[in-house]
Amino acid sequence: MSTERRPQVVTPPGESPTPPPTRRTFIATTTVVGGAAVAGGLIAAPPALAAEGTVVPEGPPGSRLSLTVNGVRRTVTVDNRTSLLDLLREHLDLTGSKKGCNAGACGACTVLVDGRRVNSCLTLAVRLEGAEVTTIEGLAQGDRLHPLQQAFIDQDAFQCGFCTSGQIVSGVGCIQEGHTGSPEEIREWMSGNLCRCGCYVKIERAVEQAAGRK
Repeated sequence: MSTERRPQVVTPPGESPTPPPTRRTFIATTTVVGGAAVAGGLIAAPPALAAEGTVVPEGPPGSRLSLTVNGVRRTVTVDNRTSLLDLLREHLDLTGSKKGCNAGACGACTVLVDGRRVNSCLTLAVRLEGAEVTTIEGLAQGDRLHPLQQAFIDQDAFQCGFCTSGQIVSGVGCIQEGHTGSPEEIREWMSGNLCRCGCYVKIERAVEQAAGRK
C-alpha cells in the first residue's frame, strides 16, 4: 500500500506552523479573487468608453415643403420618403383618399396634382413643392356637391364606398381631359380604378351624367 506524503512546511523560529491549503480552500480563494477582477474590469469599462465619445444615430432626412391643398397653402416638414398619400392622411388629416393596395394598382388614392390624375401612394411629397393638390374633400363648394358627386348618388354608383373617393376624383380628371366621348372611352380611361363591388356600369353612367352626356 502506497503512502501519500505531504510536502513539509518549514516554519521560522517563533511562529506557529501554518497548515497547507486544502483543495476546498484553494477553489474558494481563487473564485473570490477572480470575481473581484472581473467586477473591477466591468466597473472600469464605462469611463474608457465614455472617453471615446458616444455616437448618436441621426434621424431620417427631412425637407420643408410648401404646397396648396384644396385651395389652402400648407407648409410642413416631412421625411423625404413620405408619400403624398401619407402626407394627406397622417399630416394634414385628409383621410378621404384611401390607402388600398399602396402599390398604384387600385386607384383608391387618386388625387389631382395641378389638374392631372396621380396615384398619391406612388408620389413622393417632397417632389411637389409649389404644386396644387385637389382631394375628394376639395371638390364640393360648401354644401353644394360637385356634379360628379351628385351623379354618384343619383346613379347609386357605390356599395362599400372604399373606392368611391378615388373613383370620383379620377372621374373628374377624366371629364377635364375630355375622355368622355363614349361609354367605351370612359371605361378605358377609368380602367385604373378598381371597384371590388363591381359597380362599373353605374360608375360609367355617373361620369356620363356629370359630363352632360346623360
